[in-house]
Amino acid sequence: MTAAIFASEAGADVTLIERNDRLGKKLLITGKGRCNVTNNSDINTHIENTPTNPRFMYTALNNFTPQDVMEFFESLGVPLKTERGDRVFPVSDKAGDICGALKRRINRLGVNVITARAEKVISSDDGFTVTANGKELHCNAVILATGGVSYPLTGSTGDGYKFAKSLGHTIIEAKPSLVPVECEEKWIKEAMGLSLRNVSLTVKDGDKEVFFEQGEMLLTHFGVSGPLVLSASSHMKGLGSKKFGMFIDLKPALDFDTLDKRLQSDFSKNINRDFINSLGELLPAKLIPIIVRLSGIDGRCKCNSITREERHKLVSLLKALPLTAKKFRPIDEAIITSGGVNVKEISPKTMESKIVPGLYFAGEIIDVDAYTGGFNLQIAFSTARLAAESAACEW
Repeated sequence: MTAAIFASEAGADVTLIERNDRLGKKLLITGKGRCNVTNNSDINTHIENTPTNPRFMYTALNNFTPQDVMEFFESLGVPLKTERGDRVFPVSDKAGDICGALKRRINRLGVNVITARAEKVISSDDGFTVTANGKELHCNAVILATGGVSYPLTGSTGDGYKFAKSLGHTIIEAKPSLVPVECEEKWIKEAMGLSLRNVSLTVKDGDKEVFFEQGEMLLTHFGVSGPLVLSASSHMKGLGSKKFGMFIDLKPALDFDTLDKRLQSDFSKNINRDFINSLGELLPAKLIPIIVRLSGIDGRCKCNSITREERHKLVSLLKALPLTAKKFRPIDEAIITSGGVNVKEISPKTMESKIVPGLYFAGEIIDVDAYTGGFNLQIAFSTARLAAESAACEW
């Protein structure tokens, strides 16, 4: 939609082929339905949060900056706000407002929207022929903005990879990125559905720390999910062929000694009660029997008989609850796809193919991906505008 808008504004006669029954189906579910439009930070921050081919993004980001994106949507009548971590959302907290604004602009510009699934893209000396639902459309330029293979129910089923490959491009194998993680521990099923807020997560590859952040996460029947885990997954290279250690600090605001004193205070207040009944003010109810079991302390043991050594072991457990990550969830559960059209075959200054003149790429189809926080939608918008304005020159 963004590419169609900017190509039309640049003077091109634009046809947008949409395989779904409505525009923006995937956009509507981003940010848990709130749409994290961008990240209100400078370009260097966006580059630092793009682990895959970040240098490729310099021109596109400078051409359409995070601040430009914010001004663009506010000019379309969508007021925005900046939240924790510089994440930008519509004030309404409704992704539908972002999607609706793009649709209205498309309509006002007179973009021709065809509801059909593109089946084939053929290049020739006089342009391109795109086949959709058995009908052929002829054009001077084509922008492939089909997404990757994450969330296939929204239409991202890898069609763009097929078109690019048929036109001579190399496709870097698609892998899940920003994806939930399956864990080995059996106790996780007991805690399924439990949301942990204000915790920190550390991920280690052997003894090497590869990720640390504070925030929210979710315990599920298979392992862990939620914002912290999705961010961490981008740093877990090779998961599946090897395992990673994940450690949850349930009380990151308290250091070891402070938490130890807190436990002593709780035990003093519950001096004649069973240990399992003394943790209600410290932990979620669902987690208590699990922590008791993992601590090795008898749940029926009276608080006044817990030794200093046992208490310290409990503190260590609360500060680093261990999990073993064994594999990612399937790619259709991933937020984004890592992989796609090889950036060496795309001009970073125009988003045009170096192999097929007149062919352009935008968004997740390109082998560029970033962490959570609005960085991936910024990539989509920036590459879309650059591709659109470059493609419009063909008109």
